[in-house]
Amino acid sequence: MSHESFPTDRPAVVTCGLPYANGDLHVGHLRTYVGGDVFSRALERLGQETAFVSGSDMHGTPVAVNADQVGVSPKEFALEWHETYEKTFPRFDVDFDNYGHTHDETNTETTKEFVRTLDEEGYVYEKEIMVAYDPAEDQYLPDRYVEGTCPYCGAHARGDECDEGCQRHLEPGEIENPVSTITGNPAEYRERTHKFFRVSEFADYLSEFLDRLEGTSNAQNQPREWIESGLQDWCITRDMDWGIDYPDSENDGEDGAEEDDTDDLVLYVWVDAPIEYVSSTKQYTDRVGEDVYDWAEVWQEDGEIVHVIGRDIIQHHTIFWPAMLRGVGYEEPRAVMASGFVTLGGKGFSTSRNRAVWADEYLEEGFEPDLLRYYLATNGGFQQDVDFSWERFRERVNNELVGTVGNFWYRALLFAYREYGGTPDAALSRDVEERIGEAIDAFRAGVNDYSIKKVGEAAVDLARFGNEYIQRNEPWKLTDDDPEAAAQVIRDCVQLSKAVAVLFEPIAPRTAERLWAQIGEGSDVHDVTVETALEDPQSTFDEPTELFEKIPEERVEQLNEKLEVRVEAATENDESSPDDTESDEVTDDDEGDMAELEPVSDERISFEKFQELDVRVGEIISAEGIEGADKLARLEVDIGVETRQVVAGIKQLHDLDSLPGTKVILLANLEKAELFGVESNGMVLAAGEEADLLTTHGDAEPGERIR
Repeated sequence: MSHESFPTDRPAVVTCGLPYANGDLHVGHLRTYVGGDVFSRALERLGQETAFVSGSDMHGTPVAVNADQVGVSPKEFALEWHETYEKTFPRFDVDFDNYGHTHDETNTETTKEFVRTLDEEGYVYEKEIMVAYDPAEDQYLPDRYVEGTCPYCGAHARGDECDEGCQRHLEPGEIENPVSTITGNPAEYRERTHKFFRVSEFADYLSEFLDRLEGTSNAQNQPREWIESGLQDWCITRDMDWGIDYPDSENDGEDGAEEDDTDDLVLYVWVDAPIEYVSSTKQYTDRVGEDVYDWAEVWQEDGEIVHVIGRDIIQHHTIFWPAMLRGVGYEEPRAVMASGFVTLGGKGFSTSRNRAVWADEYLEEGFEPDLLRYYLATNGGFQQDVDFSWERFRERVNNELVGTVGNFWYRALLFAYREYGGTPDAALSRDVEERIGEAIDAFRAGVNDYSIKKVGEAAVDLARFGNEYIQRNEPWKLTDDDPEAAAQVIRDCVQLSKAVAVLFEPIAPRTAERLWAQIGEGSDVHDVTVETALEDPQSTFDEPTELFEKIPEERVEQLNEKLEVRVEAATENDESSPDDTESDEVTDDDEGDMAELEPVSDERISFEKFQELDVRVGEIISAEGIEGADKLARLEVDIGVETRQVVAGIKQLHDLDSLPGTKVILLANLEKAELFGVESNGMVLAAGEEADLLTTHGDAEPGERIR
């Protein structure tokens, strides 16, 4: 691995978090996979040797639970969903070079090799632990078969993760007040022998690793708290009969361990899941040959490894996984890109209430995949939450794709075709050549900043420049008075169109392909590099057609009506679980069933009561985490007349180093409080579970009152 700017002379691999093979995909899931595909394609446009791999996560308790509910074996259940995903991803042009699954022979053997090596190197040991047990069913309860209270923050939690609270990974035996999800009865703890991975021995290494790690800031900063609070060794076995047998088992059956000296233990799903990244890369090499792409050079020597995931699995990819790689002598990841969640019209996705835009449904409505790819890739920073609404979708398609990109392409190429039959015989002007060069630089910077949004904006901004250029020069007025000037303008515009196609390919591959054909290019737009943007266009091409169509307002109304009917019907049939507490997670990086927005309170306060609140504009001077607290940070906030110390629950949700200089809104006359031994003198206001800090639109100074 290097830390040189892309492209490097080392092979790269881009991976996406594995989808659990247990349910349909919706547009929220697609954000990570579209993001990974865009980044992989963008690397290739820069000339970087790249493989893009992933696979289905076949193991784990969610698969076993759901398979049991429908009366089939976990293998049969998971394979059916795996095959569905294999068909779904290409329909959105998520073009994996290899898409495997964790239960195949390659991953089974690679996983066992990893664990054997860790064991031989002294990183695995046995330990007696307390495991939840259901006496009514006479069975131990791994992971999702038990729920209870998080011992760290007190929130309701699943057996393996505090999914509703602090997001911590939970080890067997940690959850308090355990309840069996099988019977609903209280569970009891019993002693059991399990295998542990010595993660704690890698603390110093992981701290240094995070200093080197590139990608999104949430992936770089969030894990530091876990290291600082003291890493716990990791239980890597489970009491299940579905998974990969612990490798010292005498009976490594295809579908799980038989009873033997490992007591029916299989490997925890988060052991074999990331190893699938290696296995899938191996399978790609097996298919194309080492002379084309060598998996070992990437993983065992000096490759550029980039993981694209959802933010709820940051810990697994920045603590457990790099420790495993270090333990077996493999290369560490260069970057981790962790995406935010996707909401729907301001509300959380709810699979149980059918409040989601499903992947198949989107296509059945007749929309091109490029429209959704553009929306997901460029609607905010990759680590920020994105709200999907049909209204906003229509607005961005009509204004940006139709009104900016499509409008420039069509008007420029149609004029070129009608007046010149193709590209006019003129040299590219210096100004336009420089502007295309700037767009290429912006594209390259987007890749090296791990910003999918910037990659997409490079092409759109260039098209916007093209619209301004053609409008400013009005070639239709020059064809008679100054034909040479008219030819020059249109020559520039054809070149701009070609450049936009090259730079837009990672975001909208099908659209770029159509444009490439329209301007008569014989090469494959998916194989060219950014330098092609400045190569001379073809001298002749056929009459162009429009690339995008506007979405009418009434279409959005129809889509919203369909959604409302569906949600209402699902809610009526789901009154037994109104809070969406059932586990219907689909992917490892799925946001699950996020809570709906709270209703507006019926209780009103008087204007006089409101005036009693002293709410001020403040500016954060410094921000640091509070030792021993998972969520709390200590802020120094300038409110004009003085600087206040405030404790805020934003430690895991914001890059604290980036906060100084940020304008915030502070409730100044709140009673003082002491949290974790630190006095808090006021409250910084924020929105939602992600603590979106409230700020000012204009230039209000610190100390100004909110009225």
